[in-house]
Amino acid sequence: MSTLLRVEDLSIAFGEAPDDVRVVESVTFDVARGETLAIVGESGSGKSVTALSILGLLGHGGSIVDGSICFGGVDLHTLDEAAVRRIRGNEISMIFQEPMTSLNPALTIGKQVAEPIRIHRGVSWKEALEEAAQLLERVSIPDPRQRLKDYPHQFSGGMRQRVMIAMALACSPALIIADEPTTALDVTVQAQVLNLLKTLTREMNSALVLITHDLGVVAQYADKVAVMYAGGIVETATAQELYRNPKHPYTLGLMASIPGASVNPRSRLKAIDGSPPDVANLPDGCPFAPRCQFAHEGCTAFRPPLRAVGGGGHMMACVGYD
Repeated sequence: MSTLLRVEDLSIAFGEAPDDVRVVESVTFDVARGETLAIVGESGSGKSVTALSILGLLGHGGSIVDGSICFGGVDLHTLDEAAVRRIRGNEISMIFQEPMTSLNPALTIGKQVAEPIRIHRGVSWKEALEEAAQLLERVSIPDPRQRLKDYPHQFSGGMRQRVMIAMALACSPALIIADEPTTALDVTVQAQVLNLLKTLTREMNSALVLITHDLGVVAQYADKVAVMYAGGIVETATAQELYRNPKHPYTLGLMASIPGASVNPRSRLKAIDGSPPDVANLPDGCPFAPRCQFAHEGCTAFRPPLRAVGGGGHMMACVGYD
């Protein structure tokens, strides 16, 4: 499969030099059409910031200070705002974490779903609303033409997330970025939403970048996985390889913290000691070293780059685990 999106040595900072803070450091990954890449890690690891940078949504405080974001062979970072707007919502779309705050409470669902169709395709409102109704039906919202007239507060959390998926699919994008798409949903609705998203992206042969902290979701829906910690990727592999043979101590800690069906319900869950570091004041060397059970003196010498640790593209950033 040919690569659709290639992020290479991406570094992102907030603030102004020399006092800026790098929140993402030398991140590299790629995804092809038909693939699902999961980016996992604790809160504050840089997952969402990386996703927002692809769409040029960092805001005035953030900037890309190094690296490239190539989509379809074009470096998005080199395009002007007008060119990025033609891609955003059209060729690349995003499903945000919380649909209640992402949807406009003052506009009907119909207007919000139809808007990207009208903007990017130049059709009339009547045609755009007809397509919007078809999209709501496609994401299994009952009585879609009637629901076009409703407002976000009239939908349940799961239905609002389906509306967000319909908006993301409106222009049949080549790439969909889903940032914690099942936050605050119960387990049953989570499964319904994720199954729907996976099915629809396969039907369109779109690439999906799924940002999550739920390793159970990764096991079921992802083809490839990138594990992030303190703004950098510490391990990347196929989902099958990562679960069968995790290498990085942080990945091992995440895996060990998953409760299993055979675990004694009275036993304590395993946790990674310590807390994620402040990206404005990272420790010397490997940022995970203060929490790592395998750390030694060499771990504080430099921040380790990704290196191959097996076949199939399995890579890890660690100097001490061998």
